[in-house]
Amino acid sequence: MTPARRDALVVGAVALAAAGVGGLAGALLLQSRSGAAALLSAAYPDLSGRPRKLLEWQGRALLVNFWATWCEPCRAEMPMLSEIRQAYASKGAEFVGIGIDSAAKIAEFSKTYPVGYPLLVADPGAIELMRGLGNSAGGLPFTVVLDRQGAIGYRRLGPLSRPEVEKVLNGMLQ
Repeated sequence: MTPARRDALVVGAVALAAAGVGGLAGALLLQSRSGAAALLSAAYPDLSGRPRKLLEWQGRALLVNFWATWCEPCRAEMPMLSEIRQAYASKGAEFVGIGIDSAAKIAEFSKTYPVGYPLLVADPGAIELMRGLGNSAGGLPFTVVLDRQGAIGYRRLGPLSRPEVEKVLNGMLQ
């Protein structure tokens, strides 16, 4: 191998490595500014009391729905979300409900109204997390959809429609 060719290969390898590091750093910076990093690292107990982090589902398109048992629009959209989750799970999507309510009320709700995706229990401090995700009003329901890399691809304050959720997921799962 000639010295010029070797030098060109070394420069190319260094440039490729720098591009990879830059892309990773850029993605992490975007996540931190959008609130995605805080969401992914937040830990909430599931209904059995086991702490869960949303990082467990990284690598999948992740729909995170903040809700409460007393919120009528929240309750109304949950059967539709369960149906869509069932249809999209094999395509690489997961749904997680973060209930801002007591564990007892969420457990009782889940017995009466079965939900087809994991439910986590959050205290009122999750409202600050929602604000960091763009929900300045702190209202419910509030939904954030993360792409497979953990970046926010969609957020919505208020109830979702089936066509809206399917359009978002189809765009992320291509």
